[in-house]
Amino acid sequence: MSRAVRWARAEWGPLYGALRARGGLPAIPMTLAAVSLTALLQYVQNQPWGFRAVETAGAVRAQDPLWQALLRTPLSLFVPALDLPVWGALAQILCVFGIAEICLGRPRTLTVAYTATLAGTLYARLGIALGPHSPLGLPASDALVVDTGPSAAVVGLAVFVAARYGARTTAVLVPVAMVVEVLAKDNLAGKEHLAALLATGVLCAVSAVRRRSRGRVRTPCQPPRGSRAGLGSGLPPIRSWTARRGPAQRRSWR
Repeated sequence: MSRAVRWARAEWGPLYGALRARGGLPAIPMTLAAVSLTALLQYVQNQPWGFRAVETAGAVRAQDPLWQALLRTPLSLFVPALDLPVWGALAQILCVFGIAEICLGRPRTLTVAYTATLAGTLYARLGIALGPHSPLGLPASDALVVDTGPSAAVVGLAVFVAARYGARTTAVLVPVAMVVEVLAKDNLAGKEHLAALLATGVLCAVSAVRRRSRGRVRTPCQPPRGSRAGLGSGLPPIRSWTARRGPAQRRSWR
């Protein structure tokens, strides 16, 4: 077996095993619904009669009131950016959301996706407040930029799934790629991706602590794993073996 194959098995083997065990189109109804919704919104926003409706319901800008941005953020995740090809958004949702839905389940997938998207939305306001002279700041003109699309959620889900299934190299390479993106093209989308990764890192840490805590918690009378003491009648093993026999059987041993 070549070194590349061994590395691939070690990196993605657990994730591949989970996908084989639970995969298939019936396992990703939420992902298929998200792909359909994104395609529908793309069609509607490119119609003269539908552009205003989609923008009102799902377009987020940093200049908008906070309550309005929070209401629009969930739908904004499925509104494709006008300056990018829609097939890219559809492919991202189908692949990354599909893997996450199979491996994490629908509630956790939605939680990670929305947290990453919301982190990017809130960062835009913070970055504009800091100003362009701060390393984390943004120019005031970015307050007018329409902030939509699934990219922040996709980045967050990719890192969360990779960390959850032990794909450590992948979990590191995705943030590195986002940093390179910001260095190559310093714009609002790139920095929002970094904010999404930071929020996802917090979720990964919380999830790891919870799993570790669940692994240590035992009921008061539960014996350690692998121990046979206390099984059966609850008496020590020798007494329990004797107690299960009747008086005649016990007399035969005297």
